Amino acid sequence: MASNRENILQRDNHRPVAVEVTGLGKCYGSQEVLTDVSFRVEPGEIFVIMGPSGSGKTVLLRHLAGLESPTTGQITINGCDPTLAETRDRFALALVFQSGALLNSLSVYDNLALYPHEHRLGSKPEIRDRVMRALRILSIEHAAHKMPSELSGGMRKRVAIARALVMEPQLLLYDEPTSELDPTMAATIAEIIGSLREEYAVTSVVVSHDRDLSLTIADRVALMHEGRLHTVAPPADYRASTDPVVADFLNPKIDLKNPRFKNLEAKPS
Repeated sequence: MASNRENILQRDNHRPVAVEVTGLGKCYGSQEVLTDVSFRVEPGEIFVIMGPSGSGKTVLLRHLAGLESPTTGQITINGCDPTLAETRDRFALALVFQSGALLNSLSVYDNLALYPHEHRLGSKPEIRDRVMRALRILSIEHAAHKMPSELSGGMRKRVAIARALVMEPQLLLYDEPTSELDPTMAATIAEIIGSLREEYAVTSVVVSHDRDLSLTIADRVALMHEGRLHTVAPPADYRASTDPVVADFLNPKIDLKNPRFKNLEAKPS
């Protein structure tokens, strides 16, 4: 039986993209944040990047989004440099910010419609159809006319994802999508991310501390450790792993006699 990803590749002309990271390094002054990071994300894959705070996850995501340029190495989206304007024009990319980044002065509908209106991505009826489809897929069409201040934390996350979907992305990046959510709402967001490729042909890269999300919805998981890529493997391999770095992240032990916080250094996340 063909996988969900294979079915999408066969039926949708709006193709998800591949992401290639080769020898990526990043320094801020004398501080090395990323070192020789290499991996490939296949078209239509859900690829989760996890790791402790300070391991370089968010810096890596900013490079994938084209917001930063590597010190060494390169990143390509279907062979193209994501920092170049022509790449962003050629491929649809969307980023779901950790905070949601909604404009508080606009309604939910207007937050979603702002980008397509400003970039003239269709007529008003066409944009309305795109907005309402995204809201409907996430079961939040009833919130279209609410203001961000009226939304719960979980609802704000769903609106932020819906706003990204309006762009009909081929690459969808998530920065800590379940942060600050209770376990039930975190599970809901994980379900949304995992099910979106049923509706959209999209490659998804998710940065997350959430072990349940990472080991449930991902096709593969990359574990970052001290700025390096420690492991890339399917979730089942992580569950069976005896590697001490993997075990310490997935099942950390609490040691009051030798607390780990005394050995921590502040590093960019």
